[in-house]
Amino acid sequence: MPSLNDIRSTFLGFFERNGHQVVDSSPLVPRNDPTLMFTNSGMVQFKNLFTGVETRDYNRATTAQKCVRAGGKHNDLDNVGYTARHHTFFEMLGNFSFGDYFKTEAIPYAWELLTKDFGIPKDKLLVTVYHTDDEAADIWKKVAGLSDDRIIRIPTSDNFWQMGPTGPCGPCTEIFFDHGDHIWGGPPGSPDEDGDRFIEIWNIVFMQNEQFEDGSMRALDMQSIDTGMGLERIAALLQGKHDNYDTDLMRSLIEASAHATSADPDGPGKVHHRVIADHLRSTSFLIADGVMPSNEGRGYVLRRIMRRAMRHAHMLGAQDPVMHRLVPALVHQMGAAYPELNRAQALIEETLRSEETRFRQTLDRGLRLLDDELGKLPEGANLPGEAAFKLYDTYGFPLDLTQDALREQGRAVDIEGFDTAMAEQKAKARAAWAGSGETQDATIWYDLAEQHGTTEFLGYDTEEAEGQVLALVQDGAEIAEASEGDTIQIVVNQSPFYAESGGQVGDSGLIKTETGAARVTDTKKVAGVFVHMAEVTTGTLARGQGAQLSVEHDRRGMIRANHSATHLLHEALRRTLGEHVAQRGSLNAPDRLRFDFSHNHAVTAQEMATIEAEVNDYIRQNSPVETRIMTPDDARAIGAQALFGEKYGDEVRVVSMGRQANSGKGGDGQTYSLELCGGTHVARTGDIGAFALLSDGASSAGVRRIEALTGQAALEYLRGADRQLGEIAGILKAQAGDVVNRVRAIADERKALANEVAQLKRQLAMGGGGAAEAKEIGGIKFIGRKVEGVGGKELGPLVDEMKAQLGSGAVLVLAEAEGKATVAAGVTPDLVDRLSAVTLVQTATVALGGKGGGGRPDRAQGGAPSLEAADTAFAEVEKLIGELA
Repeated sequence: MPSLNDIRSTFLGFFERNGHQVVDSSPLVPRNDPTLMFTNSGMVQFKNLFTGVETRDYNRATTAQKCVRAGGKHNDLDNVGYTARHHTFFEMLGNFSFGDYFKTEAIPYAWELLTKDFGIPKDKLLVTVYHTDDEAADIWKKVAGLSDDRIIRIPTSDNFWQMGPTGPCGPCTEIFFDHGDHIWGGPPGSPDEDGDRFIEIWNIVFMQNEQFEDGSMRALDMQSIDTGMGLERIAALLQGKHDNYDTDLMRSLIEASAHATSADPDGPGKVHHRVIADHLRSTSFLIADGVMPSNEGRGYVLRRIMRRAMRHAHMLGAQDPVMHRLVPALVHQMGAAYPELNRAQALIEETLRSEETRFRQTLDRGLRLLDDELGKLPEGANLPGEAAFKLYDTYGFPLDLTQDALREQGRAVDIEGFDTAMAEQKAKARAAWAGSGETQDATIWYDLAEQHGTTEFLGYDTEEAEGQVLALVQDGAEIAEASEGDTIQIVVNQSPFYAESGGQVGDSGLIKTETGAARVTDTKKVAGVFVHMAEVTTGTLARGQGAQLSVEHDRRGMIRANHSATHLLHEALRRTLGEHVAQRGSLNAPDRLRFDFSHNHAVTAQEMATIEAEVNDYIRQNSPVETRIMTPDDARAIGAQALFGEKYGDEVRVVSMGRQANSGKGGDGQTYSLELCGGTHVARTGDIGAFALLSDGASSAGVRRIEALTGQAALEYLRGADRQLGEIAGILKAQAGDVVNRVRAIADERKALANEVAQLKRQLAMGGGGAAEAKEIGGIKFIGRKVEGVGGKELGPLVDEMKAQLGSGAVLVLAEAEGKATVAAGVTPDLVDRLSAVTLVQTATVALGGKGGGGRPDRAQGGAPSLEAADTAFAEVEKLIGELA
């Protein structure tokens, strides 16, 4: 029986033998489609190839693409665990042709692979075609020998693919497997097509037309092929299973869940194990591709998936966090095919453990609230929308989590009521959500890249170079010439200007031609084209001219120092805080550096000091900063750190700095920091000069942000701190080394004096230390005293002293200090069942023109506008005591 890994390899190997380029899976966060939340099919990374906006050095490709469908219009989350074939994460096997082969080759490829390499019986297969696609039907007859009754013509959009309302489109042909008449269901197009007997295993899209807004179509100049076959589905078929969750990979994850929870994998908790196995894959791969749990966008969807799995683990009886303990099983199964799992394992485990720990603190309370609400309802009644909203708003339960909990009881949520309660939040969430990827106006840059090629970067070796102006762009359109005062974008064939990437800001500087000059304010990169944002300062610039390009030297130097320091900082963080630390964003600007990293706790002062000292140690080491070009696999083999979610080409730059014995990095095991990086760096670590940490703070859930300075900026910061220390030492008349002890002594002295002053104030309020005069009202002793210079914080101890003096009775103190009036009252324990200090305070503050007060029955306090009506306040309180005595 072939394993899932065998099937993946067989598929890719088949198409590689047939001239296809094996292309790595793209990240789950799409880079070229702003409409998608997650990559949900194999063609996403090739979208610009299909539309002709982009070209590559191959015209046929094959992939095993990781996909997630758990957000937006492609959302299978609610069905996962309850059906045989729904997943939030799945692998899509695909082969693609970009204007190379078409129907006559695509159909035979599919048939040969399925019937020969995979050995599927031909009589078990049937196909569908679009009802007007006679060409595809004829090819199926010729290649597969299928009869007309096994070539089903479908007249609906099920067999006609469109990228959108306009653009590329074309008919599809789908291949179905017949599981036999012992399973209910009919062939596609029949009334019983929703049954499980006939299962689609392959879809071939013939991208042959372009559709326009008026509904008309024309044949595309470049006709292409886009196919997809779900790995989980074909694995179930080839392993003789009817359920994707019975395949070897999913079964191994289910068994890991059963072992971790001590629950039978095939017992009453079967659904729970399936949910956990599926969600383990989606959450782990999303974290590996740079998504972190949060309350918006992709991070919110990730958190929903995580919490759904964690609730199912809870329902299996797990008392402690479980999900992070299953990650090794996933890495064992899929790490070879997807190395990013190995690289991110520590981060995945730490994120899952931390999130589950936090969620379990609220889960029990939330479920109790749900049970309480259900207890108020008739048997089988749906949960009111307001209650579901309360679960979400107070306990962080997404609606689908509540629905999932109710589903097992045969109940549902009043969605209309929930929507009403959530309308404002939902509108806000919709507004906040956005996809990612290239902007829609990027077409002009792809056109320029197609016409002239990408920009050659010369800035690793020089800050000045000659180039040719290939294009001038203004307001999204090419222009032939630009004059003084014009704001434009300049494209040249080669440039020493670094284009913003990897956290390093773009360079600024000057571009000169024979007829004019432009000041470059920023440099960006789109489709491999360096876009120099500029303002023409003198004369004119014209397309085709030769140009002198000069990077602003001092600014580049400061950026280099900050970028190199970031590498040292990253390694120091990992060594101090743990292997789970991974870069989550950075800014390398001329004036500072900022570094975001995965960590769930604030960095302590001691850890900050350790990190800062370690970075400075390697700066003083003044070791050379070396760069090597190698393949990504070779780089990772020698221990290079890569940015999660970053897409690397066939060759990468590997930057090493610092020497440390037995580090295990760098091939010789002697390198301190080793990272894949395309940025610019100093020649030696000593060129950084100095490093000073400024702050650590939270950037988002599970992500910390550190700010720091290097070089002259760090020295000026440290000198400023030293000057301040000197000024403080002068004021204290102490040596700089004794300042801390001197300040601590002054603080202790101040505290002692404050206590002494408070004691003296209390004594003064008590009449100079003697007994305060008390009167008796209805058998209750009462002291009423008005004092000055006593603040609110000092009244509590004063009231307690008066109560102790009375032994049994009540106290009311009206105090005024620094323009503030305060009312305090006290009642001895033996009288609190008859008389409350809160009532005394409220009575007095109302008499003084205030609005009550609060506290305990034995001692309470409140505020008042003034004490002008003090006599009235005492009289009202005495009257109240008399009534209650």
